[in-house]
Amino acid sequence: MTSILKVDTIQDTDGNNIINENSNTITIGASGDTVTIPSGATLDASNATLSGFATTNGITMADSWRITAAVTFSTQQTIDSNWERNDSSGTGTIGSAMTQSSGIFTFPSTGIYQVIANASFYRNGNDRYIEMHIQHSSNGGGSFNIMARNQGSINDQSANTFDNVTVIAHLDITNTSNDQVRFRIEAPADTVMNGSTSQNEGQSFTFVRLGDT
Repeated sequence: MTSILKVDTIQDTDGNNIINENSNTITIGASGDTVTIPSGATLDASNATLSGFATTNGITMADSWRITAAVTFSTQQTIDSNWERNDSSGTGTIGSAMTQSSGIFTFPSTGIYQVIANASFYRNGNDRYIEMHIQHSSNGGGSFNIMARNQGSINDQSANTFDNVTVIAHLDITNTSNDQVRFRIEAPADTVMNGSTSQNEGQSFTFVRLGDT
């Protein structure tokens, strides 16, 4: 035999509402209460419509780009051409892609992003340093500030000597129209960064959205 208990409100012994139903809205507890899910219990919301908090766990956006042809630098230069989104077989991406115009990258949504720039360089000249910047604009590209930079050095003890530089920055993107990023190189005029349309040829530029701003 089954039984049905029909009530709109359940209270504790002090008269405080524990469960309340009103116009098909069920409220558990009250402001200031702690609702505890016991250890070992499973809260299954896989078929529910959730609102008011994040419904996706983990990273919601990851994207990577590269240069399709070698770039020879002239002292100070923004990497402004030959960009493509990584489309090699087996490459994994999550969510919406970054977009770029003349090397100025725009973010698909607000949030906290990790930006990683990695590149190898070679040259045939005297000993000199190379420097790579991640630069951020908060005014739609009107001006850029250095968010992170790293240096390397190349010596000429043998022909075509190489070095690798990695730069990492965390950016708070609050406005997708105004917040932009670019990559800039300071290097001797005969410094070269390789490029390829089929693989990351010693360089990759990665964007990962870590969470809400």
